[in-house]
Amino acid sequence: MKKNYIYNLLISIVNILFPILSFPYASRILGSVGIGKVQIVSSFAIYFSLIAALGIPIYGIQAVAKVRHNRKELSKVFSELIIIHFVMSIIVSVVYVFIISFFSFFAANIQLYYYSVLIVIMGFTSVDWFYIGLEEFRIISVRAVVVKIAALIFLFFFVKNLQDVRMYLFIFLFSILGNNFISFALINKSTSFIYKNINIKKHLRPLIFIFATNIATSMYMILDSVILGFLSTESAVGLYTASVKLTKISVPFITSLGVILLPNLSKGFNDNNQTQVQGLLNKSFLYISFFSIPIAMGLYVLAPEFIYVFSGMKFLNAIPCMQILSLLPVFIGFGYFFSIQILVPLGKNKEIFYSVVVGMLIGFALNFLFVPRMNEKGAAIANVTCEAIVTILYYYFIKKEYSFHYDWGLLLKSLLSSLFFIPIVLSVRSLNLNELFTLSISIVICSLSYFMAQYYFFKNQLILKIIVWLRIKITQIKN
Repeated sequence: MKKNYIYNLLISIVNILFPILSFPYASRILGSVGIGKVQIVSSFAIYFSLIAALGIPIYGIQAVAKVRHNRKELSKVFSELIIIHFVMSIIVSVVYVFIISFFSFFAANIQLYYYSVLIVIMGFTSVDWFYIGLEEFRIISVRAVVVKIAALIFLFFFVKNLQDVRMYLFIFLFSILGNNFISFALINKSTSFIYKNINIKKHLRPLIFIFATNIATSMYMILDSVILGFLSTESAVGLYTASVKLTKISVPFITSLGVILLPNLSKGFNDNNQTQVQGLLNKSFLYISFFSIPIAMGLYVLAPEFIYVFSGMKFLNAIPCMQILSLLPVFIGFGYFFSIQILVPLGKNKEIFYSVVVGMLIGFALNFLFVPRMNEKGAAIANVTCEAIVTILYYYFIKKEYSFHYDWGLLLKSLLSSLFFIPIVLSVRSLNLNELFTLSISIVICSLSYFMAQYYFFKNQLILKIIVWLRIKITQIKN
């Protein structure tokens, strides 16, 4: 499990570093309008690819984990799910092309929309769910590093001025499809494709629930930029995109341990091993509590520096939007915990569906209420409210039937430890350094103060385990 966590942590680090290195450059070259244009186009295509996936990325992890020690059954499950995904990709691609061809809204950027159909039609090549189910995180992590580095090089070489919006979209497509193609090409080392004695029908019922859930979720997680584009301007979408990218950079890191634990959690629930399940949930809850709260606080108090350093002067109007969205790491982190780590392994897809439908409806209402008057800030309020309500509903459905233990005191301890960030940042700002130095020094000092507060005042178990592990490694090196 430790090796898998390291590999998955590597993926998280790459996903954090890539936008940190790429977005400041792209935003300064393309501006809020160019960034907003690509965001609207790519979000629209990603939404259709999500429809074509039918929930396989979530369902597939469980299905593969159950049969991973049986090569024959593994090949059968893989083949059945790939066939479903391939057929849906073709059907949904036709619908996508029809919509962008016959509605005037898409006419101004029709070429960009046509290029983006590749995300939809090649969506079936995304097989990370297969490797996660087998707990083969090495392939995913190495592939992610290679493709992200290549995409970064392409960005610096080929995006030079405001007219390079199309090239920026091509690089974005490469970062997605390059990952998928490599994973798909290596799949024959772990399984094989078969077409005899397959049973597609047995997967349809659970997939339909997950599919419906994903569609509802995407209405406020992916289509938020598209809705903002409909109700406001491309510039507002650009400002919103800058804020969302910065606030969501940390999400893969916050959920990284949960991804590793998911196959074991599925097995524990399947075996009705309550002791194992509670132990794994305790680890995940501690991890999310420890990291999500200080990250949210840091994003809020350092929003001016983050926006200036990573997006530039043209995006300073995005600061209030980012401060509103700074709560997302907390709500998304715990939403992932309650849904993917508990409700999904328990087979409570109906409860997840009800939760996200409520979130979707509220999100729609809030977007139409706030965006015309508050633009990107209105979209931010709608986004955060939706995530909060959905997470609360997840917890409600779990509490209704199960008695899992959660150490809620960890949240208070993390919050109290994070309050030191406010005087620290204000003190550093009073030195009148440039924004990059202010941001860097503040992050270092805030991190040290947080770890010290957690260690000396609250004796946090995660830090204690890390210290013990480091002492053992140092002793081994000395000997």
